Amino acid sequence: MNTRFLETFVTLAQLESFRATARALHATPAAISLRIRSLEDELKCQLIDRSTPKFRLTPAGVGLLGLAANVVDAVRALREAAGQKVVVGGKLRLGVIETVVHSWLAHYIAHLNAHFPKLEIDLTVDTSAVLQRRLLNGELDLAIRVEGIDSTKVVSSAVASYPVRWIARRGLLSPRKSGLALRVLKRPLLTFGRGTAPQVALESIVHALAREHGLAQETTRITCSPSVAAIVQLIRDGYGVAAIPRLFVADALRSGEFVELPLTPMPPPIVVSLCRPVDASVTVNAAVNAAQDACSTYCRSFAKDLIEPL
Repeated sequence: MNTRFLETFVTLAQLESFRATARALHATPAAISLRIRSLEDELKCQLIDRSTPKFRLTPAGVGLLGLAANVVDAVRALREAAGQKVVVGGKLRLGVIETVVHSWLAHYIAHLNAHFPKLEIDLTVDTSAVLQRRLLNGELDLAIRVEGIDSTKVVSSAVASYPVRWIARRGLLSPRKSGLALRVLKRPLLTFGRGTAPQVALESIVHALAREHGLAQETTRITCSPSVAAIVQLIRDGYGVAAIPRLFVADALRSGEFVELPLTPMPPPIVVSLCRPVDASVTVNAAVNAAQDACSTYCRSFAKDLIEPL
């Protein structure tokens, strides 16, 4: 439907004159008459009572006038909004896991500050489970966590994949492949918080390796911590073997302090996702786009082969 015809109908009903409407809309009376007839043909009803010299709407015209005015107002508001520059500002309640803190968070915050100077960031660092609960409760605007959230109230999009490897302090145990699984299983195994995707995946691998080598599952020890710093320190102290992203120990691997163990299967990568409400504001959606840009730039410039942007 041509909204210009609706605008003509509304203006004509207000001015009650074809000639006055033509002047107001910078058209000829004949053009105004043609628009009204075209609208009547499309609506399949007569809007103007042409049986009397005095201007008058038909009952159908009276009934449709309000709806037509609403459409005209909505189109006018849409045009005005399209011509305005959207200002991203206010408070962004951002929740992130520690994995992001130890990688591209600083680059992300710098990106937000540079592009959206009117944006105030309220930062929360917590586990994926807590961030999910707070997002669903309306306490966060954007959560960056491990994996997406299975909810009709949330839109999730993967942003990065962190390859995970078996990491130990050099000299803790022999790296030769023969008998490696047994030597690893006799040590405490370090991973992220209990119930997280990395912990569940590690537990499945450990139990499968134990069965394969004839060990009782209860003899294996899995130590969970939500803190990346704590896990790295425990590796450094020779406490056990960790299944963590190489990114967090890249310097120690380069220096030879830590080693990668050629144990298979490798733990699956950690996939980090951006999660926001389905009715997220313009500001939140802008922050999501900025996170994708910042993460991609960080991966290309600072973490090649250590994180894969998605």
